Amino acid sequence: MKFSNIQIFSLAILFLLSCNEKQKKEKTIKRTQSETEFKSNPLKESVARGRLVYNDFCITCHMASGEGVPNVFPPIANSDYLKNNQLQSLKGIKFGQKGEIIVNGKTYNGAMAALGLGDDEVADVMNYINNSWGNKYGNLITEEEVAKIEK
Repeated sequence: MKFSNIQIFSLAILFLLSCNEKQKKEKTIKRTQSETEFKSNPLKESVARGRLVYNDFCITCHMASGEGVPNVFPPIANSDYLKNNQLQSLKGIKFGQKGEIIVNGKTYNGAMAALGLGDDEVADVMNYINNSWGNKYGNLITEEEVAKIEK
């Protein structure tokens, strides 16, 4: 039985397309699995949203690295103040902050204006800060917890 060039070409195309479909299915399965893992981890979701809030509101003073500006804006990366004063830090994000604070042995006496963030955004940005630049501070902070914080 002889095959024509057209038949061989058609079989080759069919074979290549079927292999490509397998790769597409594998990629879709892997992507779906990672999306499911991401969606089933509330902290990771919050950190991802918090990064966006940070980039919109915080990055100008505290910088992309979280190191702040020496003697002007305190660092939030590896900050002893942030680590040991989670409630005060949340209040600062939610309501603004002024007055003297000591961060990593240095005194800062400035002001941070209230940013007008919603409780969900405050929780998300704090989760981002608490889990970035080597920080590993605390557990998931929720919108409900932030809503209970008073001035």
